[in-house]
Amino acid sequence: MKQLGFGTMRLPQVHEQVDLRETEKLFDRFLEAGFTYFDTAYGYHDYKAELFVREALVKRHPRESFLLADKMPVWLAKEPSDLERLFQEQLEKTGAGYFDYYLLHSLRDKNIAAADAVDAWSFIRQKKEEGLVKHIGFSFHDTAETLDKLLTLHPEMEFVQLQINYADWESERVQSRLCYETARRHGKAVIIMEPVRGGSLAQLQSGLANPFTAYAPNASLASWALRFCASLEGVLMVLSGMSDLAQVEDNIKTFSPLQPLNAEERAVIEAVREALAKVPSIPCTRCNYCTETCPAEIPIPDILRALNDGRIYGDAYAAKQYASACRDKAQASACLGCEVCLSRCPQHIQITEHLHEAVAKFERGED
Repeated sequence: MKQLGFGTMRLPQVHEQVDLRETEKLFDRFLEAGFTYFDTAYGYHDYKAELFVREALVKRHPRESFLLADKMPVWLAKEPSDLERLFQEQLEKTGAGYFDYYLLHSLRDKNIAAADAVDAWSFIRQKKEEGLVKHIGFSFHDTAETLDKLLTLHPEMEFVQLQINYADWESERVQSRLCYETARRHGKAVIIMEPVRGGSLAQLQSGLANPFTAYAPNASLASWALRFCASLEGVLMVLSGMSDLAQVEDNIKTFSPLQPLNAEERAVIEAVREALAKVPSIPCTRCNYCTETCPAEIPIPDILRALNDGRIYGDAYAAKQYASACRDKAQASACLGCEVCLSRCPQHIQITEHLHEAVAKFERGED
């Protein structure tokens, strides 16, 4: 099984809707190149991603030709019976018949408590025994200490999905390295999400990217990020949320075949990582969990990106990005202060504070 997986969080869009025909092209090219792993979730693309997977993948390709991963949204399960209802809904929406990999989704603080309250651990183990799930695990957004406790309590979990990239490798907040080492110490396979950090590592400003371009002028910035992850021992899969054919082709090139990093290349990545660490930025990965529950329908990830762009490219450029993001949507000033977004953010971002910053910078024109 090749290590590149197709994440469906960022499918191609037209007029703010998933472009099904373009998605079919991307899926077809991915399979044609010998890659088979697809990752989706209940809430992606306004709860419709599983339907797009059914139309673009399941209906058009033999079931044995691909591997499909899906996730249980534990925060929606208020009673144990909700787990069965949600699982059956996912089977129906995808039309897959079974899931090759099945995860408890986004485990951290309250979500861990929610999973425990309805014993979601036993539920997915049961589904494996029934043959409706082939492999069980969970995606994780918390500390290495918490991960150690979970894996000690639930040794039946076969793998862990972690946010790992070179920018977050030594992050005290994300704890990429510490979580990776914890999973490996427990003998668990690792599936990597956000290897390109929501696409931000594929578009570094020239000053930051200079070590990469000087060493390998023809290599894409994304390829460096993906190879860093795929070169780690025990990595089962590296997920990439590909949105266009150019990204698919570049990723296929990176993994055909994969060339593990050598010592010189590791040093280059470390130099870039150290430079990035000196640039203050908001660690948004554009997962859109915040927008799913925002009553004001504020395009939070786009606003946070504009703030980050301002720190790297200047306020004039960032102001244009902000105006584009809010052209047909609510501005940051529409925030109601409900703070529901804070409980949904896997990155623990103080979203409301940054929305106030955006109001001052882009709406009031304050420095």
